[in-house]
Amino acid sequence: MTEIQRYLAEEVAEDLADGIINRREALRRLGLLGVTGAAASGLLTAFASGSAAAVEPESGKRSSSETSWAPVPRESITFAGPRVPLMAAWAAAEKPRGGVLVIHENRGLNEHIRTVAGRFAASGYSALALDLLSEEGGTGAFPGEAEVAAALSRIPPERFVADMKAGLSELKRRVRGKKLCAVGYCFGGNMVWRLLASNEPRLAAGAAYYGPFPEGGNFQGSRAAVLGVYGGLDTRVNATRPAAKAALEAARLKYELLTFTEADHAFFNDTGARFNPHGATEAWRRTLNWFDAADRHH
Repeated sequence: MTEIQRYLAEEVAEDLADGIINRREALRRLGLLGVTGAAASGLLTAFASGSAAAVEPESGKRSSSETSWAPVPRESITFAGPRVPLMAAWAAAEKPRGGVLVIHENRGLNEHIRTVAGRFAASGYSALALDLLSEEGGTGAFPGEAEVAAALSRIPPERFVADMKAGLSELKRRVRGKKLCAVGYCFGGNMVWRLLASNEPRLAAGAAYYGPFPEGGNFQGSRAAVLGVYGGLDTRVNATRPAAKAALEAARLKYELLTFTEADHAFFNDTGARFNPHGATEAWRRTLNWFDAADRHH
């Protein structure tokens, strides 16, 4: 099992432990990831034994930043990639202070992520939300989020990094002379760590939301200012935080690691069961401030 496959399988087990899905659905999703039989049962049991109370969705609650303005409309675009044309959602700010590459969760490029791109554009950052399943026909080619996660698990990280670099090139073309930033959530947070570790000099800033730090991550080739965002209840991802801090220190990058004590994994997603309105609002504010303060590159 690869590092990404393990992370996605543990995500399924955590969803069962938190009462977001039932055991039958958990076994189905694990099967799509290639985890079956005793391995699947053992994983689910391990997470159940250490689980907290079931998560109660905060239905109807939205952060103040969600309701005080309208996101900029997004358009679907394609552009040249390393192997095939890449798909993305594009939202243009009226007077951009920079550009943001938005990397989706393990659910792919869905409406939530498109809305996030629109929010960045409304806040002064033109945003390109990349579909990392472009080569497979795009997120929309799959019947559900479990199939999306399974497809993502089969792709080598090197391809994701190459596609993200192509996304940065397209973003740079569209916001000429402006600083480039990247943000990713969950699976996308892990992707931002990988992009930062890929000797990518064009990024002025990166924000990784509750993304597990990749094994052996090294930022020696980066010049970005890095923001790590964590939920205090997200023990699985938080276990990788010391490694992230050590790598940032070793590269002597400007960084800040934020923890929202009462928030859990995926707390920024206002369509999910773990949405935390206060944490999401404050994390959004801190991210914009972080991008604003970043030095411009190229």
